[in-house]
Amino acid sequence: MSDPTRDTRAEGGSDDLGPRPAPEREEGQGQEPRRRGGFLAAVREIAAIAATALVISFLIKTFLAQAFWIPSGSMENTLVYGDRVMVSKLQVGSLGVDRGDIVVFEDPGGWLPPVERVDRGPLLNGTLRALEFVGVAPSSQGNHLIKRVVGMPGDTVACCDEDGRLSVNGEPLEEDYLYPSDQPSTSDFEITVPEDHIWLMGDHRSNSRDSRANDDGTGEQGSVPLDDVVGQAVVLLYPFDHFDWFGVPETYADVPDAP
Repeated sequence: MSDPTRDTRAEGGSDDLGPRPAPEREEGQGQEPRRRGGFLAAVREIAAIAATALVISFLIKTFLAQAFWIPSGSMENTLVYGDRVMVSKLQVGSLGVDRGDIVVFEDPGGWLPPVERVDRGPLLNGTLRALEFVGVAPSSQGNHLIKRVVGMPGDTVACCDEDGRLSVNGEPLEEDYLYPSDQPSTSDFEITVPEDHIWLMGDHRSNSRDSRANDDGTGEQGSVPLDDVVGQAVVLLYPFDHFDWFGVPETYADVPDAP
């Protein structure tokens, strides 16, 4: 007959090897505080990711690339009103810009009339400006233009020869990017591009107020300082069915250097 007072733990009883019941929890204790803590941690993590993304976007816009939208038809049909392009800021200055490139530049003065922003209300206006500032939304600033580089510093740009063509340093250009039925220029001119400047023209020549319209006949007034160039358009992003990469037209390959 077994002794009910005998200690079974020494013989490997169930008190030693079996699972022990979990202690009872008071009401209101347990997982709920951890769930609240997990939610707040997730919010903080998402906020940190968003802030990091905005900083990276701002740095990219400032130093690498920025999106712009096309506000006019001066570059048709290469670019049309409402297109969005990505502009590289690495190709700037005398070593980065070349003949045939499409560039965005700041108004050197007098090229554009004052432009008023569309009023979409305080909330939407502020949101769009913030997104533009960090580089998420395309820039809609009214002081930027986009044209094609035709002449580099020291180049002689003239129009038109006996066949009605534009020439650079005496080499005629076959400009297949021009708007259909457009002439290379509706007015004759011959200029020399000043040092540290470029000569810019739109592809829709009959609808482009470019270097020709802002010049005094010498090239001094119509040429744009290289310091005003924001960057080179490298890709047409939107509309998606118009997606395209921009390159230098072959006709510029035969243009000799300025004497």
